[in-house]
Amino acid sequence: MDLQTFLDEKRILVQRSLQDILTSINAPEVLKEAMAYSLLGGGKRLRPILAAAVCEAAKGPVDAVMPYGCAIEMIHTYSLIHDDLPCMDNDDLRRGRPTCHVVFGEAMAVLAGDALLTEAFRVMASTGNMTPGQAPIACRIIFEVARAAGVEGMVGGQVLDVIYEGQEGSKEMVETIHRSKTAALLRAPVLAGALVAGVDDAMLARFSTYGDCIGLAFQIKDDLLDVDGDETKVGKRLKKDDAKQTYVKHYGIEASKQRINELIHQAIASIECLGPDGKMLVELARRMGDRAS
Repeated sequence: MDLQTFLDEKRILVQRSLQDILTSINAPEVLKEAMAYSLLGGGKRLRPILAAAVCEAAKGPVDAVMPYGCAIEMIHTYSLIHDDLPCMDNDDLRRGRPTCHVVFGEAMAVLAGDALLTEAFRVMASTGNMTPGQAPIACRIIFEVARAAGVEGMVGGQVLDVIYEGQEGSKEMVETIHRSKTAALLRAPVLAGALVAGVDDAMLARFSTYGDCIGLAFQIKDDLLDVDGDETKVGKRLKKDDAKQTYVKHYGIEASKQRINELIHQAIASIECLGPDGKMLVELARRMGDRAS
């Protein structure tokens, strides 16, 4: 199977799972509409696909990791809704469509984000994941996801992003922001897939390195896209990060591209022990680095 076929198949599986989750939620209709508008409105589905790909590579049950992957996608979507708000990045376009607050109003957008975040933890802690044999794994994954999404991860990174906007900053600061704001929530599904598959501590550390490297590469690539990307292809307003702490600001375009290549090489090296079983993970990493070549 080639990478594109793999991605297409997994996206269909993820989309169906997300629709099932939304169907199961008992909430006011307008809230469900706002949640569905953002959650089902396209996207790469990279996080749940990573969870599935890692679990599959490690010979684990892909169906068992899907709730965690979808929950992380819900958390990612909540973060995008809140990022787009006028008090944050003030964006009116996301994935080629008007942002949630433009369509449903600011108050409902805030609440839709809140709902996606809290429902994500309900999904991860659902009865099926809390059988006697699965409960310790579920608790560990929930802990890792909470850490990645909270003050030690995404939220903490966003706070630094806000504080240092418009300031000179430093290379060390941009590294901290990127690893917290973006890489942490890309490492989390990798860890979820590995934990569901039951890998040992040494292999878990290798997967953690893989997730951290592709996560940082992903954000640096986003910095590059803001400078010279095509809005019609990216699906959001570009050239808005001049005041932010970015790799391009502190390293320049060519050095940023080189850093992506180094990170992708490190990611691939960390999982080379998987052999042929790691093919899709290797191809995923390479796909993420293609933009930097």
